[in-house]
Amino acid sequence: MKFDSPLFDRIRVKPEKDRTRREEGPGCQWAGCREKATHRAPKGRGREKDYWHYCIAHVREYNQNYNFFAGMKDDEVAAYQKDALTGHRPTWKMGTGKRGAQGPDVDGAADPLGMFNEFGTRASRQAEAQRKAEARVIRNVERRALETLGLDVDATSVEVKARFKVLVKRHHPDANGGDRSSEDRLVEIIQAYNYLKSVGFG
Repeated sequence: MKFDSPLFDRIRVKPEKDRTRREEGPGCQWAGCREKATHRAPKGRGREKDYWHYCIAHVREYNQNYNFFAGMKDDEVAAYQKDALTGHRPTWKMGTGKRGAQGPDVDGAADPLGMFNEFGTRASRQAEAQRKAEARVIRNVERRALETLGLDVDATSVEVKARFKVLVKRHHPDANGGDRSSEDRLVEIIQAYNYLKSVGFG
């Protein structure tokens, strides 16, 4: 327990001194002012730990006219503000460590957000290809038509046309000696191809 605590004084019969009164502080450092200094104000850039001691009226006047960036050019102010984001500590571009210009070894890492694109890794290339495939809206009808032809959703119009020709030759009754057992399958293939042609695959 602290012996100079106000709580300790309350339980004594007679306190040593009155702690409700504040001790007198330094005077205001504003020229010609005789008030007590109740506030402090920074002295400026490069002297961040030094302060002026002013009364309330003069600290308000000082703060209204205070400019931390006084005397700096616009590009110096921008550079200072950019460095302030990292607390004025040095930073390095990602991948400038042991591997040098090659960048870090992130080939095995999944990169769904594309953070490693600048390194040209396998994950970044896969993510880029996936984003391009997702950029085109694929409707369920189009997906079913591609499945009917046995193709993936990223198939090109050349692949659609080539696959259609192969399937028609395989299921056409003339190619099967007049056998009409796969005629329903042929109708599905033709309908799927016609739909894909209508949406731009033909």
